[in-house]
Amino acid sequence: MDETAAREEPLRSIGTAEFIALSAALMSLNAMAIDIMLPGLQQIGAALGVAEENHRQFVITAYVVGLGVAQLFFGPISDRFGRRGPLMTGLILYLVAAIAAAFAPSFALLLVLRFLQGVGAAATRVIAVSAIRDVFGGRRMAEVLSMVMMVFMVIPVMAPSLGQLIMIFGSWPEIFLAMGGLALAVTIWVWLRLPETLPPSMRRALSVRVVAEGFGYVVTNRVAFCYMLAAMAIFGALFGFINSAQQIYVDIYGLGTWFPLLFAVGAGLMALSSFTNSRLVGRLGMRRLSHGALLSFIALNALWLVLSLMGPMPFPLFFLLFSASMFMFGWIGPNFNSIAMEPLGHVAGTAAAVLGFVTTLGGGVLGALIGQAFDGTLTPLAGGYFAVSVAGLILVLIGERGRLFHAVNPPV
Repeated sequence: MDETAAREEPLRSIGTAEFIALSAALMSLNAMAIDIMLPGLQQIGAALGVAEENHRQFVITAYVVGLGVAQLFFGPISDRFGRRGPLMTGLILYLVAAIAAAFAPSFALLLVLRFLQGVGAAATRVIAVSAIRDVFGGRRMAEVLSMVMMVFMVIPVMAPSLGQLIMIFGSWPEIFLAMGGLALAVTIWVWLRLPETLPPSMRRALSVRVVAEGFGYVVTNRVAFCYMLAAMAIFGALFGFINSAQQIYVDIYGLGTWFPLLFAVGAGLMALSSFTNSRLVGRLGMRRLSHGALLSFIALNALWLVLSLMGPMPFPLFFLLFSASMFMFGWIGPNFNSIAMEPLGHVAGTAAAVLGFVTTLGGGVLGALIGQAFDGTLTPLAGGYFAVSVAGLILVLIGERGRLFHAVNPPV
């Protein structure tokens, strides 16, 4: 049996299509936990006595911090004990925290429960990525990640509308109960169908020395480290928009109930972008696609920033520029993650943990800074997008020793 066939052996019991769908469902729990909240932030703030509007964003930030930090724990644990056990533990924690949050009597306790929900979600993020790396490599891994991201991005299309629907017929606690119901369904699916993708022969001892060694592989590999930081910068832009979206669509443009639909259109474009990436990456390569998209991302953000400085921007123009920018994001995120993971297959769990920690927590912090800078105009968001995209380009140039667009992995 050759190496590729040996790696893909776990798929014999589940099939590639179901494996991708289940990986996407695990990742989608994260998107659901963030995006379904957006229509309810105002009511949560009013019900729990949050006076400062920007502080409502902490409902998102607390979750992102838990999600980011806990990945450092679940990565080494899954490299030692396999993928299934740690994943089930994380799913149960996510489920319990979501249901408990529905009954939180104070904003402080709600934030604690959101942090714990993020901790549980960290297992889904780390193990979905590391399981994909267990069975796929090279451009094939990028194709699979793009398909997962495409399904993952369908959730932001539906989640705000679902949150809005819940708010029409109920109140914000029901949003958390809905999250708990989805988590229960995914937990049962994992328990019944997901095979173990990490064979005992590939597991690593759990000790300070071995864990530190695994972390060392990640941070001392120039390509992996630079692409990891570049992905962090780009995800900072996405988190910045998520934090500011409700205020932009409702407060600046007065779109009210149209907010979930317009948010869904933007997410749908990212899903379409991820799908086209999955079709093109095998032929063109991860670097050619992502580098071209990054340069386009910078150009669009520069134009958006300049126009925002000239005065109030009509909504159609803002939406056109923002949507084009987010389409480019769909060609950057999956490929940057794949390039960072490619040289680290021997420590996939730890690598996915470090990658997830840096991109989630670092991107979350950058996004929180962008969101907290909101001043009633588009300029802080546009400026944040431009700054992080330029930082991403600098990091890619360092990782590639100044070269862009060159192919590394041949088509498979």
